[in-house]
Amino acid sequence: MAYVLRRLLATIPVMAVVAIFVFFLLRLAPGDPAAIIAGEDATAESIAAVRAKLGLDRPVIEQFAVWVYGLVQGDLGVSIFSNLPVTRLIAQRLEPTLALTVSTLIVAVCLAVPMGVLAAWKAHRAADRLVMVFAVLGFAMPTFLVGYGLIFIFSVKLGWLPVQGYRPIAQGFWPFLETLILPSVALGIAYMALIARITRASMLEVLSEDYIRTANSKGLTTGRVLMLHALKNASVPIVTVIGIGVALLISGVVITETVFNIPGLGRLTVDAVLKRDYPIVQGLILVFAGVKVLVNLIVDLSYAALDPRIRY
Repeated sequence: MAYVLRRLLATIPVMAVVAIFVFFLLRLAPGDPAAIIAGEDATAESIAAVRAKLGLDRPVIEQFAVWVYGLVQGDLGVSIFSNLPVTRLIAQRLEPTLALTVSTLIVAVCLAVPMGVLAAWKAHRAADRLVMVFAVLGFAMPTFLVGYGLIFIFSVKLGWLPVQGYRPIAQGFWPFLETLILPSVALGIAYMALIARITRASMLEVLSEDYIRTANSKGLTTGRVLMLHALKNASVPIVTVIGIGVALLISGVVITETVFNIPGLGRLTVDAVLKRDYPIVQGLILVFAGVKVLVNLIVDLSYAALDPRIRY
């Protein structure tokens, strides 16, 4: 319990630093959102009026204090252009991004871990070389290139899956699933390559241990040795890279949602950055950072479950 409490408390200063960095980084960036809102032909007086309305004429420290006060109350501010609460805009776009992220995680982990185990078991053989070739190519290919390639093959040429768009699960499970297959594969290729490489390396190290040779000498089946003895003891590095790979998913979501025209948080991020809509950008970065911190917390807690020595 003390271990869990320490990890929970450690997330507070991390999020505080992220909030400070995000606020001041955007404020110090070049460009004037008041001038953008007022338009190209706006006069100096109209720009000043917009700046006063948004509170941008106040000292930066005062703006930060007001923003933090609202943040503590769960208020991320109001969009400059749509005049809607940022929390509402994020909530409206959350389902597509969450569905894409979860489906990508499932596809990547369920395929990459067995591939890494197979590569380690068949080390330096054809299966191992095939997995490593996939890992190198998968990690090297840009997400947008993979996405357009999948669209060309499976949507344009074969007509099996829709080209773009997203359908919520309320419209039916299969329509919901078929709009996620290509984006999940495109987003998960690099993630799968990373997990497969780390799984192979960790399994190779464990398979050379004495207790593995003892298990083999007892006549245990290969599957039992690999899954119950080797994979369990090699799981800490694998879980670590799965958690680290969430950063790949967060950055890849922006590109993938743009390629496949999915109305999620990635598209919202692109639109907000282009319009220099400060409240939305700040809110989205905080959400993404919070997800990353939460995943790291889950990974830390899983260490204690996988290896009890870490608790001490």
